Amino acid sequence: MGVLVDSQKEGFGSSWGGLKSLVRRKQVDSAHSKRSGHHQLAKELTVPHLIAIGVGSTIGAGVYILVGTVAREHSGPALAISFLIAGIAAALSAFCYAELASRCPSAGSAYHYSYICVGEGVAWLIGWALILEYTIGGAAVARGISPNLALLFGGEDSLPIFLSRQYIPGLDVVVDPCAAILVFIVTGLLCVGIKESTFAQGIVTTANVCAMIFVIVAGGYLGYNTGWAGYKLPTGYFPFGVDGMLAGSATVFFAYIGFDSVASTAEEVKNPQRDLPLGIATALSICCGLYMLVSIVIVGLVPYYAMDPDTPISSAFASHGMQWAAYIITIGAVTALCSTLMGSLLPQPRILLAMARDGLLPSFFSEVNKSSQVPIKSTLATGLVAATLSFFMDVSQLAGMVSVGTLLAFTMVAISVLILRYVPPDEVPFPSSLQESIDSVTLRYSQRISGKNPETNPETSTFVDSSQPLLGNKNVAVDCLIIEKQEAQAYWTLTEQNRRKIAGWTIMLLCVGAFGLTFAASNVWIPSLIRLTCCGVGGLLLLSGLIVLTCIDQDDARHNFGHTGGFICPFVPLLPIVCILINVYLLINLGAATWARVSVWLLIGVVVYVFYGRSHSSLLDAVYVPAAHADEIYRSSGDSLA
Repeated sequence: MGVLVDSQKEGFGSSWGGLKSLVRRKQVDSAHSKRSGHHQLAKELTVPHLIAIGVGSTIGAGVYILVGTVAREHSGPALAISFLIAGIAAALSAFCYAELASRCPSAGSAYHYSYICVGEGVAWLIGWALILEYTIGGAAVARGISPNLALLFGGEDSLPIFLSRQYIPGLDVVVDPCAAILVFIVTGLLCVGIKESTFAQGIVTTANVCAMIFVIVAGGYLGYNTGWAGYKLPTGYFPFGVDGMLAGSATVFFAYIGFDSVASTAEEVKNPQRDLPLGIATALSICCGLYMLVSIVIVGLVPYYAMDPDTPISSAFASHGMQWAAYIITIGAVTALCSTLMGSLLPQPRILLAMARDGLLPSFFSEVNKSSQVPIKSTLATGLVAATLSFFMDVSQLAGMVSVGTLLAFTMVAISVLILRYVPPDEVPFPSSLQESIDSVTLRYSQRISGKNPETNPETSTFVDSSQPLLGNKNVAVDCLIIEKQEAQAYWTLTEQNRRKIAGWTIMLLCVGAFGLTFAASNVWIPSLIRLTCCGVGGLLLLSGLIVLTCIDQDDARHNFGHTGGFICPFVPLLPIVCILINVYLLINLGAATWARVSVWLLIGVVVYVFYGRSHSSLLDAVYVPAAHADEIYRSSGDSLA
């Protein structure tokens, strides 16, 4: 029995063919690992920088509109509770991100975690979906800035001719020069350096937060003087019932998307084990607090049914004689869009960088500038594509596709936490260049396992002397009873191998149950009997999985997995399971049109992976070795990869 596990052979069988590449997993960056020929990103970020990135990427201009739409159609005066529930749901994903980001602090975010815990195939799809998310998201945000800028200057046609939107009859498109220019400006900032761009984002985010604080303070003063008319309604606090309030939570959940941008900068954080969890938690808490306070004030100023769905905050102040407040609110919306644009363009170059480092994309994207320590080529490519889209296309109809990438990433991060806790990778990929050292350690362990004759090799043997009687003077009857008792205990004891198998199958069935339950519950067109059956089976799988994972022990290897000493996600397995259920439910309810568009993009990704990524992967010729023997192989090679 050797210690080697060849990625090309073990566990797959020849019948798998090319599919075996889908489940190969990479190693967490450690003290031994290095990226030959690759420069590292600059470690410049601290907690304040991470908070600026998280808050700036999360609080967009949507909140200035969302409060009116959700209050009118779903939540009523209970809008603040909807934001609270959505914030708690987002916090579940944030807990999972915090543990993985501190354990695996490298560029790539959810793509990186999926590659380590699940496999190359799933990681590729997550990375490909995130590329779509950040590209469409950045273009959509940039496209929304020019109308708000025009409001500051007096109206839609008040911008200078070189910034205003123009209709081109021959192409039947409306071009937006302002959007493209802003994308190029942000791209230039990102190329200067991570610290400089984050400082600029912090300034813009501060202006946005100040505008929201103005809404809270001035609106609270007006509400106090006018008696909070919005809460004195005969319909009560829940005019649409608890169901309406929960529906509002599902809608405003997307206002919390953005904190995952913090995880994408993990490689650039000075102390990732401490700062990343603090940055994620603080940013999400600030966003939730601001959302709730703004919604409490606005719903109290104007009855929910009288809110303007397009400009709810400005209209609420105008109804109390403060028309000038619209300028401050518009400034807040513009700064919110600018900070969100920076938050959209910041992570994508790092996703491209991580995928190129792993060989799944051309090495062009993995180059890091020596002076600024920024992936400039990836950043320029990202900016060019986003600027082109924002200039020529109205991407508002594609905005739903942004949510798919985010929710897929959230789901996979929660699954990765379960895998890390119960079935963490127990094999380490080694480059084939270390084959000689691997063979040497293999031979040494093979000799230990086979147990050579102690008379021929007494120094390495730990066996008893064969000249001594086997039983000596021991009581044979007592020994037999002890052996029978030990065999009985072994029969009822769960072995490590069986525990891993049970945990692995349970996690897979959990995902199947979450999909079945949410799909059946969300689609009322399914016949009642089939729908109830699917809900029952899905719920049973979820409940059974929760019970099984609660009863069996978590893997001891989790204590040494990745970089230790960081944040540990609480309430495992309950928290990740609830996180999976929520995100799968939101994914299914995105609509058929959105999924049709995303499917086209994912199919393109499959083609790219099959014809390029699979054959250029850095793990193509990797040799897998049990993690317990990895340090000895590194020592034997004499080539520390630090």
